[in-house]
Amino acid sequence: MKTKSLPFPLTSDQSFYEALGDWIGDVFYDILPEKGLELRDEQIFMAFQLEQAFKKKSIMFAEAGVGTGKTLAYLLYAIPYARYTGKPAIIACSDETLIEQLVKKTGDIHKLEELLGLTVDVRLAKSREQYLCLKKLDKTTSKSDDEELDEVYEQIPDFVYGKGSMSSFYPYGDRKEFPYLDDDQWKQINWDSLQDCLSCDVRHRCGQTLNREHYRSAGDLIICSHDFYMEHIWTKDARKREGQLPLLPEASAVVFDEGHLLEFAAQKALTYRTSLSNLSIILDKLTSNDIREKTLYLIDRIVEQHDEWFASISKHADHESVSERRAIHRHEEVLTNSRKLKGSIDQLLEELVFESELYVIDEYDLKIVEEYLELVLFSLKLLLDDDGAIIWLEEAADDETLVIMPRLVEDILREEVFSKKIPTIFSSATLSVKEDFSYLAKSLGIDQFDSFSVSSPFDYSNTMNVKIHLVDEFEKGEKQTKLLESHPHGSLILFNTKEDQELYRYGYAHELGEETSLYYEGDEEISTLVEKFQHDHSSILSSYHLWEGLDIPGDSLSQVIIDSLPFPPQDPVFEAKRNHTSDPVNEVDLPYMLLRLQQGIGRLIRTSSDAGEVHLFLSDEDQKWLHEIEHILPVKPLIIKG
Repeated sequence: MKTKSLPFPLTSDQSFYEALGDWIGDVFYDILPEKGLELRDEQIFMAFQLEQAFKKKSIMFAEAGVGTGKTLAYLLYAIPYARYTGKPAIIACSDETLIEQLVKKTGDIHKLEELLGLTVDVRLAKSREQYLCLKKLDKTTSKSDDEELDEVYEQIPDFVYGKGSMSSFYPYGDRKEFPYLDDDQWKQINWDSLQDCLSCDVRHRCGQTLNREHYRSAGDLIICSHDFYMEHIWTKDARKREGQLPLLPEASAVVFDEGHLLEFAAQKALTYRTSLSNLSIILDKLTSNDIREKTLYLIDRIVEQHDEWFASISKHADHESVSERRAIHRHEEVLTNSRKLKGSIDQLLEELVFESELYVIDEYDLKIVEEYLELVLFSLKLLLDDDGAIIWLEEAADDETLVIMPRLVEDILREEVFSKKIPTIFSSATLSVKEDFSYLAKSLGIDQFDSFSVSSPFDYSNTMNVKIHLVDEFEKGEKQTKLLESHPHGSLILFNTKEDQELYRYGYAHELGEETSLYYEGDEEISTLVEKFQHDHSSILSSYHLWEGLDIPGDSLSQVIIDSLPFPPQDPVFEAKRNHTSDPVNEVDLPYMLLRLQQGIGRLIRTSSDAGEVHLFLSDEDQKWLHEIEHILPVKPLIIKG
């Protein structure tokens, strides 16, 4: 057991937890005040509540208002505990776009290092989509004349193409390294589910592989997103069976920052996706082998039936919806085509057993094909059985994808995540409904937990003004532009969807003038945009994701404009939630909206010296929620009509 790296002495007559408690006390009552930091009773209370979770290795709901210093409190326990156990602690953030926030120069980890004289070994574990795929890059650039994509080659290390020695290998290929690419360009060259990484001839020189090796050896902290953590949970057993390491190493403790959003990540990670183009690509692996004519004929039939299946799904999908997720109607034509395809795939799997005995098919190709066919069969079964799964169609310019998601995940979470005896902390300003945590606990399959709530220490009455604008949709963009023009410091404008952002961008933003710096989510890598915004104190950041987690104190962010109430989308996922409640508005839509609204408003005041204004725009339809909105606001709002 390594104790020499602990930030405090550990003697033979003292347990680790006693020494840890003494050190935490010294930090709050001696070290931080000597460094000029104010003593916050709320933060100290939270810290000593967390001590019980680490001692008992239990689950803790830690609800603490903005400004409590939640991150610093849990880091003071997570880092020593990681060193004591010899396993890194995992900090899972709500969104992939936010994991850079903790490690930036003005972030909490860097502050902790400076205040306590520590060197923290913290590494980022990003989802696979956040890494460059060399194969896709070659394929895309061979067909494209996009000069910015060509520039990517200039940033690839020499060793990738055999010009460097094995000893010179180092991580590369992170999305952050290519900030000049917009999201659409990045999707043309990043990893996707069609890449057969195990058989790739550049796998051991791949940026994703090298980044995996890098963060697995972290000594203190690994920071990832909720999505990536849940993907690790669902895939770890399968990866072990295939001779691969799990996506994340064994952890000493887990902290779910903005933990109220974990259920959505769990659902997303359990999602099954079947695309129109994938099956023919996968089955081509078989036709390149020396297989029987009977099997070739069956493959051709399946490809044809698969196309007919997708055509019927698309025909009976809800194309009127504004959501990207098209609900699928279980029309008899869809069911008939599903049964035909299922029968043919069952037959092909039987034939492949015979083909494998002839040793004419590459073993790896056979494995890939069988696994994908099993996935399609599973999708077909769920579609035919109607057992409560949520099913929808996603349409892109060149492909269609059938998506299947479980409605309830609590049983799986209970077994795979919350039965483990390690400290598990849920941290957020909003985890309970009137200090009752049972709704969140039930949705996540958590049977036993500890909890506490502490309010924000900030004096909002003297630092925050909230103005609610009652306007129609035709006046809204113009009034938002005037607010942005008249504000001399940094402004954040939050939209509910990307479509809403684009509507403002192309409808009103041109009125701001060319000298205004306006950064749009999606134009560059998100942490790069946030950094630019923070250093340009009179700029504007437009986002539809950064309702949570964005931490920018001072004049860099002193005005928050909320374009509309952040109600959940009218898509199949939320429709399933609505259909399983007696009062969908009050049990699904309204709680979601109020929670997200609180988070958005919380972006404004980040320190006791911050001040500014929040502007919330309500349509005629949304004005009926005015009473509920006023109830959750930290200050009494000024209502402005027209």
